Amino acid sequence: MSRAADGPHPHPLTPAELPDGDSWWHGCPVCHLPIQGGAAGLAAHRSTVHTRSGDPRTPITIRLDF
Repeated sequence: MSRAADGPHPHPLTPAELPDGDSWWHGCPVCHLPIQGGAAGLAAHRSTVHTRSGDPRTPITIRLDF
């Protein structure tokens, strides 16, 4: 079973925690994934997914036979 990491969360968890004028949801301009948490959420996404070492996610291929 997983649990949350210790310490503060890297981006806002609710719309009420966002700074004034920031939108709760938008997409990443690089990979087009939906991002929650406004500008702070996008910054957290970029620092973990879009790094100098490249995208750490492993692509998968699913073959469907009809």
